[in-house]
Parts: sequence; structure tokens; C-alpha cells
Amino acid sequence: MTGYRKWLLIVLALVLALALGVTGCASDDAADVDDAAVVTGDADLTVLKVGASPAPHAEILDTVSEQLLAEGIKLEIIEFSDYVQPNEALQSGELDANFFQHVPYLTNFNEENNTDLVDVLAVHFEPLTIYAGTSDDLSKIADGAKIAIPNDATNEARALLLLEAEGLIKLSDDAGITATPQDVVDNPHNIEFIEAEAAMLPRMLEDADFAVINGNFALSSGIDADLALASESADSTAANEYANVLVVKEGRENDAAILALIDALKSEGVRNFIEKTYAGVVVPVF
Repeated sequence: MTGYRKWLLIVLALVLALALGVTGCASDDAADVDDAAVVTGDADLTVLKVGASPAPHAEILDTVSEQLLAEGIKLEIIEFSDYVQPNEALQSGELDANFFQHVPYLTNFNEENNTDLVDVLAVHFEPLTIYAGTSDDLSKIADGAKIAIPNDATNEARALLLLEAEGLIKLSDDAGITATPQDVVDNPHNIEFIEAEAAMLPRMLEDADFAVINGNFALSSGIDADLALASESADSTAANEYANVLVVKEGRENDAAILALIDALKSEGVRNFIEKTYAGVVVPVF
């Protein structure tokens, strides 16, 4: 009996070991299947790389990422802190689209760089705003006050037009959206214009009396809204001319993924997000 029991225990042990081995293999196989499904799922997605300024552009794009994923499109948002690299990356094919600029800037960039980038959707308008720096009252502006303004052609003109609308300067009648400080024909306060890259303007509030700053840079730098003194109006020339647009390389306007992004961006959900989140600093135009 003792020998019989010993053999019985050995047989049972072997059966148990075989059972565990089969179970382990089954688990491994299931894991492999799961991993394969994940890989296959990713492979089936269309990757759409879009360059954007951090705020509000990247934030707006992020609101449609889940909708696009449900449509088989993985949206990759690449953030840029300047106005040149996202267009260069789009032209070279590193990006599929970008979202940070308005049409006059795009037109000027194409002319200067021999690029062929086109706008496919106007999304929002960001009013330029005069912010208080070392001074806080435009009606009591000091003689020789320093006002920092963007140094790129289109935004500089907007800044000067806004200063003219506030009665601080007078531009020549034919200046329009190409205005520069050389077009100032009346400067009763002897304002000194400090021209700087748009992204740098928030930092200049420490040294300038006032600064005229783009909405996206005001948002990303966290400028206190109480420092805002005057903005471009919703019915101004700027509101019609300077809507921020989604841009692609010419020839890709009808790509399926681009069309899906366009549809997603002009939804009521995006409109509500812009209106609730930015409270007038960013205004939807679609």
C-alpha cells in the first residue's frame, strides 16, 4: 500500500504540474493576443500632427482629440513658442497642419519664404490688448512714455491701429494694415515705440509703461486680466482681417483627416469651450 500511495502521489503531482503549465501558456497566449490587439489598433489609426501655440490654440485642439480618436484619427499636438518654426515644419512635412496664425501673417510668410501654405478654416479672433506696465492710466500717459509693440509686420500694424483708436497717435490715411511707426504723423505724447518679438512682450511690462500684447501670449504668460486697458473691438478691421486659421500645405486641403479636423473644430462644443474658457479674450468666428 505504501508503494501504491507513493506512485499515486507522484502521478497526481505530474498531472497538477501539467495543468499549471497549460494554464500558464494560455495566460501568456491571451496576453500576447491582447498586446497584438493594442498594436493592431494603433496601426489602424491615422496620425495627424498639428503644430500650435500653447494657448489658446493647443487647448482648443485638445478638446477635439477624443472625437477624432473615435473616428480613427490620433491627434498629436506639437507646441511651439514662436511664429516661424511651425510654418517651416509644415512646409517640410514634419507637420500635417498648424494652428497659430492669421491670414495676413500667413500671406507675408509665404511671400518672404517662397512657401505654399494655405488656410482651410477660420476658428477664432484674438483681440490685441493694451496692458498696463509701469503706468496704469492711458488718459494720463506721460510725455515720452514707452509702449512695447509686436515687431512682426501684421501685428505691429494692428497695435498701431489700436493706439490710434485710443487717441494716442495719428497714422497717415493710407497706412492701414501695413502701418509702421514711420506712418505716425502725429505723436502728441512723444511715445517711444519699443518693437519686440510678440512672445517677449509680456516680460516687457516690467520696463515699459504699456505693452500691446497678442491674446495667446497674454494667456500663456498668465497676465492679470485687471491690467487690460483697451482691446480691439469685435467690429474692428482687425476682427475681420486677423481671425486665427487652421493651415495646411497646398494640395492637402481635402485629405480625409484634415476634413475631419475641420468639422470637429467648427462644432458647437468648440464654440462653447471658447466662450466659457476665455471670456472675450478669444472670440469664435465660425
